Amino acid sequence: MIRKPKLSLAVGLSVLAVLAGTMTYTGYLVIGVLADHLDTGRFTAGLLLGVVFARFPWISKGKLRLVGLLPKPVRRPLIVGLLALCSLDFLSRGDYVPAGFTAFATAFVLGFPWLRRAMFDRMLSSVFNFTGQNARKGADDMVIDGEFREKKD
Repeated sequence: MIRKPKLSLAVGLSVLAVLAGTMTYTGYLVIGVLADHLDTGRFTAGLLLGVVFARFPWISKGKLRLVGLLPKPVRRPLIVGLLALCSLDFLSRGDYVPAGFTAFATAFVLGFPWLRRAMFDRMLSSVFNFTGQNARKGADDMVIDGEFREKKD
C-alpha cells in the first residue's frame, strides 16, 4: 500500500465514508425505536438523546474541560446497551437488516478502543522505523519512565 498512496487514500476514505453512513443510519434507527417506545416524534426523541449525550466546553481553574450530563464511565455502556436493545427490538419484529446495522454499530463501539490503540501503536512503530530507532516492546506509553540513583554520603 505504501507504493500506491493514491489507492491507499481512496480505500481509506471509502471505508470512512461507509462507516459514517452506517453509523448515521444506525442513529436514525435508534431514534426511531426510542420514539416508538416513548410514543413521541423522532424530533423529540432526537432532542432527548442529544441532551443526554451532549458535552460542552467548560473552563475551570484555567483549564478547558468537557462537561456533560453523563460521566465518562457511563457513556459507552449506555450507548452499547441502547444499541443492543434496539437490535433485540428489531429481531423480535423480524427486521433483520436494521438488526444487522445496529449489531455492527454495537460491535464497532465495543471494538473501537482496541482498534484505536492498535492503529496508534502501528503508526508509532512506523515512525520509529523511519527514524532508525527501535520502539521498546511492552513499554506503556502512558507511564513516564525515570531512573534514580542514590548518592552515598
